[in-house]
Amino acid sequence: MNKIEVILVDDHHIVCEGITSLLSDSQNITVMGCVRNLSELLIKLRILPIHVILLNTYEPGDHDIDMIRIIQREHPQIKILIMAMTVQESFILRTLKAGAKGFLSKDADRSELIEAIMTVRNGYDYYSKSISSIILKKYLDQPGATSAIRNHPTSNLSDREVEVLKLFAESYTNKEIAEKLFVSIRTVESHKNNIMRKINLKTTVDMVKFAIKNNLIEV
Repeated sequence: MNKIEVILVDDHHIVCEGITSLLSDSQNITVMGCVRNLSELLIKLRILPIHVILLNTYEPGDHDIDMIRIIQREHPQIKILIMAMTVQESFILRTLKAGAKGFLSKDADRSELIEAIMTVRNGYDYYSKSISSIILKKYLDQPGATSAIRNHPTSNLSDREVEVLKLFAESYTNKEIAEKLFVSIRTVESHKNNIMRKINLKTTVDMVKFAIKNNLIEV
Protein backbone atom coordinates (compact mmCIF):
# COMPACT_ATOMS: atom_id res chain seq x y z
CA MET A 1 0.00 0.00 0.00
CA ASN A 2 1.35 3.44 -0.95
CA LYS A 3 1.76 5.79 1.95
CA ILE A 4 -0.59 8.71 2.42
CA GLU A 5 1.44 11.89 2.02
CA VAL A 6 0.35 14.63 4.41
CA ILE A 7 1.35 18.26 4.81
CA LEU A 8 0.64 20.31 7.94
CA VAL A 9 -0.45 23.94 8.03
CA ASP A 10 0.44 25.56 11.35
CA ASP A 11 2.54 28.59 12.27
CA HIS A 12 3.68 27.09 15.59
CA HIS A 13 6.92 25.16 15.11
CA ILE A 14 6.49 23.12 18.28
CA VAL A 15 3.00 21.99 17.19
CA CYS A 16 4.36 20.89 13.81
CA GLU A 17 7.08 18.89 15.52
CA GLY A 18 4.55 17.33 17.89
CA ILE A 19 2.13 16.20 15.17
CA THR A 20 4.99 14.98 12.98
CA SER A 21 6.28 12.94 15.91
CA LEU A 22 2.82 11.46 16.55
CA LEU A 23 2.62 10.26 12.97
CA SER A 24 6.27 9.27 12.53
CA ASP A 25 5.81 5.58 13.26
CA SER A 26 2.63 5.15 11.22
CA GLN A 27 3.08 2.54 8.50
CA ASN A 28 0.55 4.24 6.24
CA ILE A 29 1.30 7.97 6.60
CA THR A 30 4.26 10.18 5.73
CA VAL A 31 4.44 13.82 6.82
CA MET A 32 5.98 15.73 3.94
CA GLY A 33 6.51 18.96 5.85
CA CYS A 34 4.88 21.85 7.66
CA VAL A 35 4.03 25.30 6.28
CA ARG A 36 2.93 28.49 8.02
CA ASN A 37 0.47 29.99 5.55
CA LEU A 38 -1.34 29.68 2.23
CA SER A 39 1.51 31.10 0.16
CA GLU A 40 3.97 28.52 1.45
CA LEU A 41 1.37 25.78 1.07
CA LEU A 42 0.65 26.54 -2.59
CA ILE A 43 4.37 26.43 -3.39
CA LYS A 44 4.69 23.01 -1.74
CA LEU A 45 1.60 21.68 -3.49
CA ARG A 46 3.18 22.43 -6.86
CA ILE A 47 6.17 20.21 -6.16
CA LEU A 48 4.95 17.57 -3.70
CA PRO A 49 2.41 14.78 -4.35
CA ILE A 50 0.23 15.61 -1.33
CA HIS A 51 -2.89 13.55 -0.57
CA VAL A 52 -4.14 15.19 2.63
CA ILE A 53 -3.73 18.69 4.08
CA LEU A 54 -4.00 18.91 7.86
CA LEU A 55 -5.07 22.48 8.60
CA ASN A 56 -4.68 23.51 12.23
CA THR A 57 -6.70 26.55 13.27
CA TYR A 58 -6.74 28.41 16.60
CA GLU A 59 -8.95 31.45 16.00
CA PRO A 60 -11.39 30.41 13.26
CA GLY A 61 -12.01 33.13 10.71
CA ASP A 62 -12.57 34.04 7.09
CA HIS A 63 -8.91 33.45 6.24
CA ASP A 64 -9.35 29.72 6.94
CA ILE A 65 -12.47 29.53 4.76
CA ASP A 66 -10.70 31.39 1.96
CA MET A 67 -7.75 29.00 2.20
CA ILE A 68 -10.03 25.97 1.89
CA ARG A 69 -11.79 27.44 -1.13
CA ILE A 70 -8.53 28.30 -2.89
CA ILE A 71 -7.10 24.83 -2.28
CA GLN A 72 -10.29 23.21 -3.53
CA ARG A 73 -10.25 25.34 -6.65
CA GLU A 74 -6.59 24.78 -7.52
CA HIS A 75 -6.11 21.24 -6.16
CA PRO A 76 -9.56 19.58 -5.99
CA GLN A 77 -8.04 16.10 -5.67
CA ILE A 78 -6.39 16.93 -2.32
CA LYS A 79 -8.43 16.25 0.81
CA ILE A 80 -8.56 18.87 3.58
CA LEU A 81 -8.82 17.83 7.23
CA ILE A 82 -9.42 20.54 9.84
CA MET A 83 -8.11 20.44 13.41
CA ALA A 84 -9.63 23.20 15.54
CA MET A 85 -8.74 24.33 19.04
CA THR A 86 -12.19 25.87 19.42
CA VAL A 87 -15.42 24.37 18.12
CA GLN A 88 -17.88 26.90 16.76
CA GLU A 89 -20.99 25.63 15.02
CA SER A 90 -20.95 28.32 12.33
CA PHE A 91 -17.28 27.75 11.55
CA ILE A 92 -17.68 23.98 11.29
CA LEU A 93 -20.55 24.33 8.83
CA ARG A 94 -18.68 26.94 6.79
CA THR A 95 -15.58 24.73 6.45
CA LEU A 96 -17.65 21.79 5.25
CA LYS A 97 -19.51 23.98 2.78
CA ALA A 98 -16.18 25.37 1.53
CA GLY A 99 -14.94 21.86 0.78
CA ALA A 100 -13.20 20.41 3.85
CA LYS A 101 -13.63 16.62 4.08
CA GLY A 102 -13.19 16.24 7.82
CA PHE A 103 -13.13 18.07 11.13
CA LEU A 104 -11.34 17.06 14.33
CA SER A 105 -11.84 18.73 17.69
CA LYS A 106 -9.06 19.43 20.18
CA ASP A 107 -9.85 16.26 22.17
CA ALA A 108 -8.80 13.98 19.28
CA ASP A 109 -5.98 11.55 20.07
CA ARG A 110 -3.33 9.94 17.86
CA SER A 111 -5.47 6.97 16.83
CA GLU A 112 -8.37 9.20 15.79
CA LEU A 113 -6.02 11.50 13.88
CA ILE A 114 -4.65 8.55 11.92
CA GLU A 115 -8.13 7.17 11.26
CA ALA A 116 -9.33 10.59 10.09
CA ILE A 117 -6.42 10.95 7.67
CA MET A 118 -6.99 7.49 6.22
CA THR A 119 -10.75 8.04 5.98
CA VAL A 120 -10.60 11.31 4.05
CA ARG A 121 -7.84 9.93 1.83
CA ASN A 122 -10.19 7.08 0.87
CA GLY A 123 -12.84 9.57 -0.19
CA TYR A 124 -15.06 9.56 2.88
CA ASP A 125 -15.99 12.36 5.28
CA TYR A 126 -14.74 12.23 8.85
CA TYR A 127 -16.08 14.11 11.88
CA SER A 128 -15.26 13.76 15.55
CA LYS A 129 -18.19 12.57 17.62
CA SER A 130 -18.68 16.02 19.14
CA ILE A 131 -18.68 17.55 15.67
CA SER A 132 -21.36 15.14 14.40
CA SER A 133 -23.69 16.15 17.24
CA ILE A 134 -23.25 19.83 16.41
CA ILE A 135 -24.05 19.25 12.74
CA LEU A 136 -27.12 17.19 13.59
CA LYS A 137 -28.41 19.82 15.99
CA LYS A 138 -28.20 22.37 13.20
CA TYR A 139 -29.80 20.37 10.41
CA LEU A 140 -32.21 17.74 11.71
CA ASP A 141 -35.14 20.07 12.26
CA GLN A 142 -34.77 22.21 9.16
CA PRO A 143 -37.91 21.95 6.94
CA GLY A 144 -37.11 20.08 3.76
CA ALA A 145 -33.47 19.48 4.65
CA THR A 146 -34.01 15.76 5.03
CA SER A 147 -37.22 15.19 3.07
CA ALA A 148 -35.43 13.10 0.45
CA ILE A 149 -33.71 11.09 3.16
CA ARG A 150 -36.97 10.38 4.99
CA ASN A 151 -38.44 8.84 1.86
CA HIS A 152 -35.68 6.28 1.33
CA PRO A 153 -36.58 2.70 2.37
CA THR A 154 -34.07 0.31 3.92
CA SER A 155 -35.46 -2.75 2.16
CA ASN A 156 -32.59 -2.83 -0.32
CA LEU A 157 -29.96 -2.96 2.43
CA SER A 158 -28.60 -6.25 3.71
CA ASP A 159 -28.84 -7.09 7.42
CA ARG A 160 -25.14 -6.35 7.84
CA GLU A 161 -25.47 -3.02 6.05
CA VAL A 162 -28.32 -2.00 8.35
CA GLU A 163 -26.15 -3.00 11.29
CA VAL A 164 -23.24 -0.90 10.01
CA LEU A 165 -25.59 2.02 9.33
CA LYS A 166 -26.86 1.92 12.91
CA LEU A 167 -23.33 1.90 14.31
CA PHE A 168 -22.28 4.86 12.19
CA ALA A 169 -25.41 6.69 13.30
CA GLU A 170 -24.47 6.02 16.91
CA SER A 171 -21.12 7.78 16.28
CA TYR A 172 -18.90 4.72 16.21
CA THR A 173 -15.72 5.22 14.19
CA ASN A 174 -14.59 2.94 11.35
CA LYS A 175 -12.09 1.31 13.68
CA GLU A 176 -14.63 0.75 16.46
CA ILE A 177 -17.15 -0.76 14.03
CA ALA A 178 -14.48 -3.05 12.60
CA GLU A 179 -13.56 -4.26 16.09
CA LYS A 180 -17.19 -4.68 17.10
CA LEU A 181 -18.08 -6.73 14.01
CA PHE A 182 -14.73 -8.57 13.80
CA VAL A 183 -14.01 -7.33 10.28
CA SER A 184 -11.36 -5.11 8.71
CA ILE A 185 -11.62 -1.32 8.44
CA ARG A 186 -11.58 -1.76 4.66
CA THR A 187 -14.67 -4.00 4.93
CA VAL A 188 -16.44 -1.37 7.02
CA GLU A 189 -15.62 1.28 4.42
CA SER A 190 -16.95 -1.01 1.70
CA HIS A 191 -20.23 -1.47 3.59
CA LYS A 192 -20.47 2.28 4.12
CA ASN A 193 -19.91 2.93 0.43
CA ASN A 194 -22.59 0.40 -0.52
CA ILE A 195 -25.06 1.91 1.96
CA MET A 196 -24.56 5.42 0.64
CA ARG A 197 -24.87 4.24 -2.96
CA LYS A 198 -28.00 2.17 -2.37
CA ILE A 199 -29.97 4.87 -0.56
CA ASN A 200 -28.39 7.81 -2.36
CA LEU A 201 -26.66 9.51 0.56
CA LYS A 202 -23.58 11.69 0.22
CA THR A 203 -22.06 12.08 3.69
CA THR A 204 -21.81 10.40 7.08
CA VAL A 205 -24.09 13.11 8.45
CA ASP A 206 -26.75 12.07 5.92
CA MET A 207 -26.43 8.52 7.22
CA VAL A 208 -27.04 9.68 10.78
CA LYS A 209 -30.06 11.75 9.75
CA PHE A 210 -31.42 8.85 7.71
CA ALA A 211 -31.12 6.49 10.69
CA ILE A 212 -32.87 8.93 13.01
CA LYS A 213 -35.69 9.77 10.62
CA ASN A 214 -36.30 6.08 9.93
CA ASN A 215 -36.23 5.12 13.62
CA LEU A 216 -33.15 2.94 13.32
CA ILE A 217 -31.71 4.59 16.42
CA GLU A 218 -33.07 6.64 19.29
CA VAL A 219 -31.99 10.18 20.10
